[in-house]
Amino acid sequence: MEANKLWRFLVLLTGVAMISLVSWLHLPSLSNKEVLNCNLYSGWCISKNRFYSSARPKEIKNPSSSDHQSEIPQHPLDPLTVQEFNRVRTILSSHPLFKSSSSYTLNSVVLEEPDKKLVQKWRKGDPPLPRKASVVAVVKGVSHVLTVDLEISMVVSHETGSSSGYPIMTMEDMVGVLEVPLKSSEFNRSITKRGVNLADLACLPISSGWYGTPVEENRRLIKVQCYSKEGTVNFYMKPIEGVTALVDMDRKEVVAISDDGQNIPVASGANTDYRYSIQKLNGELRLLNPISLEQPQGPSFSVDGHLVKWANWEFHLRPDPRAGTIVSQVKVRDPDTSKLRNVMYKGFTSELFVPYMDPTEGWYFKTYMDAGEYGFGLQAMPLDPLNDCPRNAYYMDGVFASSDGTPYLQPNMICIFESYAGDIAWRHAECPITGLKVTEVRPKVTLVVRMAAAVANYDYIVDWEFQTDGLIRAKVGLSGILMVKGTTYENMDQVPEKDYLYGTLLSENIIGVIHDHYVTYYLDMDVDGSENSFVKVNIKKEETSSGESPRKSYLKAVKEVAKTEKDAQIRLKLYEPSEFHVVNPLKKTRVGNPVGYKLVPGGTAASLLDPEDPPQKRAAFTNNQIWVTPYNKTEQWAGGSFVYQSKGDDTLQVWSNRDRPIENKDIVLWYTIGFHHIPCQEDYPIMPTVSSSFDLKPVNFFERNPILGVPPNLDEDLPVCKAHDSA
Repeated sequence: MEANKLWRFLVLLTGVAMISLVSWLHLPSLSNKEVLNCNLYSGWCISKNRFYSSARPKEIKNPSSSDHQSEIPQHPLDPLTVQEFNRVRTILSSHPLFKSSSSYTLNSVVLEEPDKKLVQKWRKGDPPLPRKASVVAVVKGVSHVLTVDLEISMVVSHETGSSSGYPIMTMEDMVGVLEVPLKSSEFNRSITKRGVNLADLACLPISSGWYGTPVEENRRLIKVQCYSKEGTVNFYMKPIEGVTALVDMDRKEVVAISDDGQNIPVASGANTDYRYSIQKLNGELRLLNPISLEQPQGPSFSVDGHLVKWANWEFHLRPDPRAGTIVSQVKVRDPDTSKLRNVMYKGFTSELFVPYMDPTEGWYFKTYMDAGEYGFGLQAMPLDPLNDCPRNAYYMDGVFASSDGTPYLQPNMICIFESYAGDIAWRHAECPITGLKVTEVRPKVTLVVRMAAAVANYDYIVDWEFQTDGLIRAKVGLSGILMVKGTTYENMDQVPEKDYLYGTLLSENIIGVIHDHYVTYYLDMDVDGSENSFVKVNIKKEETSSGESPRKSYLKAVKEVAKTEKDAQIRLKLYEPSEFHVVNPLKKTRVGNPVGYKLVPGGTAASLLDPEDPPQKRAAFTNNQIWVTPYNKTEQWAGGSFVYQSKGDDTLQVWSNRDRPIENKDIVLWYTIGFHHIPCQEDYPIMPTVSSSFDLKPVNFFERNPILGVPPNLDEDLPVCKAHDSA
């Protein structure tokens, strides 16, 4: 009996590590009065005067823990503060819904944003707008959405979920299910039959999707699969293939166990440890000397609370438990008028869809919605100074709510820094035949806002990059560790021609399964105001008439204004090219062009799944790369408000099919970056970062090149560094 308890304890501990979270077991004991909250997930506690951590300490830069205790909102879009989280808990404690039940979870507690028009009118120095919190709670299996008015200390709105699905999982949900399979003797036998010591077990909570079976009705289900961590920290490379436990998340009981991989060995895990200390022991050589961007006069940007100013840019920035990073009220200064002009009201990653392409019993359900199921911000890890971000970076913490509403700290969640990679902003050198000795070059320096989310095995690096020429670049990097499948094969020579692997044999007994990644962005464009139109500029071949020209053909730009939503459902086509403009038809340049921004696509992989395949119905927002919808405060999450086990009845596809008018309206642009990933051996045992991006680029927004006045670099402005000669 005692051994079984120990095994369960170890499974719980390693399960926490599996979801890329730091152990919470060895925090100093703190009195109830002193502790505001211990974050089970990152290993950090907020106390009255200081931080405690079970992880390797990192320098916590601006703000400090004391700042969080006394923090007061300075802007209508500032996130909830520690004091506000505690007030929400107090208000909810007297509400009948929570007084009548001790069984509830608060799945989300975030700022209820004020009305957009009120925020747009607000100026620094004005009275603060009323502060409200949006709360999503599950009580006795029913989802509830409440609005808490912090000014009058009341719940002013209370609704039950109107669509299928459940809210985002809490960390307690994910951790709480990991020991449940160990209560099953059948599960334990399946593990030990493979020669795996239960003390070496590491388990994952895997969202189960929705497939319309009777067992899925009216219950939250999750699948648990396990790995062996014997001999390596990279336990992902040692899957216990074929053993899957289906668990009722609320009742904490096993619903079913499948075991169809009894002949598949657990891989050895040899040479899979990716830590630098291990590589150094193995004699790995340093290939590069250290590199750093030095700024002798300090960074050029400033951060005042959550307001960021840099060069000609100004925007609001806040961490979010679901989206990760939200940028709002993005404005750029016009060099001719010196006025700040609106570009985008709000932008964030709305959803991530990651379907694996293996339909077998142990894999078909691996079709993750990382934002709506797990929480992109909840999985954000503290950024590592000098490696995740350069030494000139500023760090911003997240403060979120645990399942009982208690605030906890997500330290160093976002970093902001200036980047210079030797790129050129603009240049021209006059050729000798003109007789003009002119060479003008300007360095390209950009501002980067970065977050990294470790969603179990995968790491997502999400950047918002601002350039002085008015361009905004949204970039996603994929790194981390592949989710692999165990196999009996050790060499491709052993694989029969008719046996399809659903992926690539990466090492002995290991297959990297083919999968996709789709990252859908919400972009509430306000180009010089909220009344915008979406213009598809089709680039068409035009043929010359007989005798008109020595040329037979040329390209012609034909503008097509989208009248309704269906006009703006766009699938990209290489041989039918277009540009995609968001313009303000009421604002014209000096020569009469409507001011605008254009979407420059990138990462253009498209979903090839059958539209009626259950995962694709839930992820119907990936059916097109571009969508445009009229602004609606309730339509922000592409997969719907409640994604977990949803049936696809509240998605971007459903909203857009209403075909509402979008011409000269307050509109939202949606774009999906896509990746097809056929794993290769270079991705093993940990993969180099693969990146893609898209741009929002000014098009007739400025009267001329807005960075003519950017100065060149001069020797006297730079620090004197004596470097070694390159070999």
